[in-house]
Amino acid sequence: MTERPRLAVVGAGPAGLAAALTAAARGVRVLLVDAADQAGGQLYRQPAVGTGPRRPHAPHHRQRTWQRLRTGLERHRAAGRITHLTDHHVWCVAGEYGSAGFTVYALRGPGQEEGVTVRADAVVLATGGYERVLPFPGWTLPGVVTAGGAQAMLKGQLVLPGRTAVVAGTGPLLLPVAAGLAAAGARVAALVESAGPAALARRAPALAAQPGKLAEGAGYAARLLRHGVRTLTRHTVLAAHGAERLEAVTVTALDRTGRPRPGTARRLRCDTLAVGHGLLPHTDLAETLGCALSGTAVRVDAEQRTDVPGVWAAGETTGVGGAALALAEGHIAGHSAAARLYGTVPDPRRWAAADRARTRARAFAAALDVVYAPPSGWADRLPDETVVCRCEEVTAGRVREAAGTLGAGDARTVKLLTRAGMGWCQGRMCGPAVAGLTGCPLDPGRRPFARPVPLGVLAGLPDAG
Repeated sequence: MTERPRLAVVGAGPAGLAAALTAAARGVRVLLVDAADQAGGQLYRQPAVGTGPRRPHAPHHRQRTWQRLRTGLERHRAAGRITHLTDHHVWCVAGEYGSAGFTVYALRGPGQEEGVTVRADAVVLATGGYERVLPFPGWTLPGVVTAGGAQAMLKGQLVLPGRTAVVAGTGPLLLPVAAGLAAAGARVAALVESAGPAALARRAPALAAQPGKLAEGAGYAARLLRHGVRTLTRHTVLAAHGAERLEAVTVTALDRTGRPRPGTARRLRCDTLAVGHGLLPHTDLAETLGCALSGTAVRVDAEQRTDVPGVWAAGETTGVGGAALALAEGHIAGHSAAARLYGTVPDPRRWAAADRARTRARAFAAALDVVYAPPSGWADRLPDETVVCRCEEVTAGRVREAAGTLGAGDARTVKLLTRAGMGWCQGRMCGPAVAGLTGCPLDPGRRPFARPVPLGVLAGLPDAG
């Protein structure tokens, strides 16, 4: 009997779970590789083992969907169709030269010191996205966290990042973060959103095509009202203040062009600022494999295939669009991968419903991208002394000097002249800020590794000699 093909799915969020379950149901052996100790990703992040929550489902929504995914995962694991590798941090995926298949390189455990190698016949990349945070004076103070970071603390550890919070930036993530903090007992002084109602109204037809999403947003807004949270639309954070840690933030209203309105600045006292300006796709592994990008996202076809044979991609890595889109893309990727691994032509009728959901979700996401674009002119008002690259402590002034006086015309040259992006995060945090300050396009930098790797692990690879 011919051995069943093996599919490695990297990432156990909505897209990865959908792809893994679908492929497993079609008879493929699935290796589900994920950095977390439990499946679910950020959306379905579960409390850490040992936290003993009284209400374990309180921080989450779409519980029926999560229960269905979890039950399916447990069933396939018990039957031996899915091997779930938790605490495995994938740092590279490489094609095996001279033969079909791929090698997945990972670091195992919280310390990430032990190297693990996994081989598969095909790969689905479901690596999700990461937060975009635009700098401002004081953003490096203790007490300033990303919006997703605050949500992760609440969901994963069941702890509050502080007692009095301001949630600020732009994007639909701010609503559940503010509502979650308020429900958990924090006093949310304000939700500061740079977009305004008029922007939503202009995209009403596209947004109305997803009434469930609008109802979800309305539900969060109602919860904020019940908790007495002020919502300041068309506002932005100018600066964070504090001696040893965050003590207050200054916010201001924005005019129609997205610039601060004179005389509207006010100071809000708080010990936590959860700030975010949307998400960007994680493309490191795809770039290492040589997959083509479309803008900042991995380019895929109607089957979620990349242009590298044997590699599929699904979820936020192909473009940020939320859980519904991730689930639809993962379902399609799983169907396509399973069929092609068995040497058959996929039948699109098997994923017709997922295809319709994907089309609707992509249109909705495109409308949100326009509505929740960062306010214009934010880079112009950033003081020269503001730190932009936290890892290397590079200021906005040094970045401007590289692009202006020194004539750098691309992000790589700015990096060489200033060291912005050479630190631990390899430009993931400061990349958008550097692009905004210099006018250079936000092109993902191709990195050989998706995360730092100990030299001992590299030396221990079979072909390291």
